[in-house]
Amino acid sequence: MDIRWEIKSFGELSNEELYQVLRLRNEVFVVEQNCAYQDADNYDQRAFHVMGSTDAGLAAYTRIFAPGIKFDVASIGRVVTASFARNLGFGRELMNVSIAAVQEKWGNIAIKISAQQYLQKFYESLGFVQRSGTYLEDNIPHIEMIRA
Repeated sequence: MDIRWEIKSFGELSNEELYQVLRLRNEVFVVEQNCAYQDADNYDQRAFHVMGSTDAGLAAYTRIFAPGIKFDVASIGRVVTASFARNLGFGRELMNVSIAAVQEKWGNIAIKISAQQYLQKFYESLGFVQRSGTYLEDNIPHIEMIRA
């Protein structure tokens, strides 16, 4: 399965692309993870949206932020892979594309994530280091991680 990557500002997203992003985030974070939370948080307008699409639709997504928007450093969030696209290596590719996009836009700077704790080893393999104890975010154990 081939994947095509695009990175767009909020204003560059078509109505269809925005719908697919919100649908994927809702499918995984709200329905699959059984987590009632406010996904539309007024940060999408300030993010760049990293989207990986296949012939089957939106397969992988993150949003990236410049320093000073979510944290004092750059950040990557809303990391999600569609159920049909899991175990194909797209999650790793998604993070590599997102890290490269941060570096292209803002230089070789630190990146912070709020990671679901069970994915700690995955993020460590990408150069992230745990920087906090475990905390609950939307009733799911998370840790703060930094990639210097």
